[in-house]
Formats: sequence, C-alpha cells, structure tokens
Amino acid sequence: MSSIQQDGRYDLHTHTQASDGMNAPAENVRLAKQKGLAGLAITDHDTLSGIEEAMGAGKEIGVNVIPGVEISTRASGKDIHVLGYFLRYEDETLRSRLEQLRTVRETRNERILEKLNTLGISITMDEVISGLGRELGPDDSVGRPHIADVLVRKGVVADLREAFDKYLAEGAAAYVSLPRVGPVEAIAWIKEAGGASVIAHPGLYGDDDLVRQIIEEGQPAGIEVYHSDHGPEEEERYRGMALEYDLVMTGGSDYHGVRRGQVFHGDLGSRTVEADVLEQLRSRTGL
Repeated sequence: MSSIQQDGRYDLHTHTQASDGMNAPAENVRLAKQKGLAGLAITDHDTLSGIEEAMGAGKEIGVNVIPGVEISTRASGKDIHVLGYFLRYEDETLRSRLEQLRTVRETRNERILEKLNTLGISITMDEVISGLGRELGPDDSVGRPHIADVLVRKGVVADLREAFDKYLAEGAAAYVSLPRVGPVEAIAWIKEAGGASVIAHPGLYGDDDLVRQIIEEGQPAGIEVYHSDHGPEEEERYRGMALEYDLVMTGGSDYHGVRRGQVFHGDLGSRTVEADVLEQLRSRTGL
C-alpha cells in the first residue's frame, strides 16, 4: 500500500460503473484531482471490480486511491450497509462471498421488475442493462438506480427521487427484500480480508438501537459520521457514538455520478475527512 498523503482531504464513499455509479472508476479519480482532493475510496456495492482501474489512474495523476467495498446486509428487517477499507481486493475468499451477494441482488432485481409489471409498469432486465450504455462486466453489479433510470426514461416518474419514494425505497410499492448476510458477518469478512470495517450512513436506518447492537456485536473499526444525507444533528449524534465506542469517525459523499442532471446523495468531495482518519483506519485493519 502506498503511503497516505499527509495534507489534503479524502472522500471515503464513492461509486462507479462497477456497481450503480455513472462514471468509470478512472473518471472518479480525475474528478477527485479536479476538486483538489488528496484521494478517495472506491466503495462499490458488493464488487471489487473497479478498484484496479482506479488505482492505475491514481498512480498516473497523483491521487491516492483507497481500495474499498460497500457490502449489502440485512438485520432486524432493515438494509444495512458495511464499508470496508484497505482490504486485500485480490482475496479469492472475499471475491467468492461478494459473488454470492451479487446473485442475491440479481434475484432481487428480477423480483422488483415482477412487482412493477404487476403494477402495470412494463420493464424488462434487457431494458435496464441496455440503459447502462456499456457492456456489463462479469463482476459488475446492477442496482435499483439503474431501474429508477428506466422509470424516468419511460415517463413513469419525473426524477430519481420520485422513483425511489414511490416504487423502490424500503416500504415503497415495488420494494423487495431477500435474505442476506448480516452486518456482523460482513464485518468479519472485511477483517478476514485484512480490511477495516465501517458502518455506513447510520442516520438512514432510523434505528440507533440497532446501530449500537451491530457495534457491540461486530466491533467495527469505524462509523460514517459525515455523509451527504446526514444533517448537523445526525453528525453530532454519531460523533458522540463514535467517542463512546472508540470508533474512527469517517465520512464521504456517497457519490454515484450525475444521472439525468441529478446528483444522487452528494457530489464527489462534498463530504471529506483528513488524512489522519485514513491512518486511524489502517491501524485497525485485520492485517
């Protein structure tokens, strides 16, 4: 692992075309450079396939790229996401486990489309994939934003937010939840792959008791205090929780690119942390 640049800021939560982001991994790196960041983490959903391209671009233009992942889990009836940093992204055991999760995601996507069709909204998976505008890689992951994009394109909804609020978000008309790995197990996977685990955007779950339970049972390295969907009240609350449990306070934009003129979650670099946070995380890896 290359040394961490000691001055400058890092966005520790970004997505690429390897999952449900709009940009190629190298483009996220170029954007980070343009915005004056020292570095960024690539944290695609349940896949590691964008990391090598991003790291190559980072070496070329002088941007530190942190290898990461965002693992989709389920606990107490809620979708919980666990971020992993500094992991061995070539690790075959981790790659195999993530492949199993992508299989669950594919089944979920099909069930969502079935629900939409039952509601009188005709969408096929071929339409979703063709809307990507590129060939789908073997380790790439299709997600709900891709389905939302088709809903907008067909005029079913006005924008991505309406697509999620009306059809795709938890509790919405076409939402589907399937059995998944639990967050405590995902934390263990990350540790076994030499990484540091972080509970992503806890404010989105609406259940701080569950967040505390995951912390106490899983012993993650950190918690994402600074996120595009966290306001000052959430930031203050999770700073307190981080201090209480001796967790690293991380942050990131959750950047997915610009889709139909709309930045979903936040723009790259809109939530950042200083380099010392990276050193804290690396000191708590499973190595």
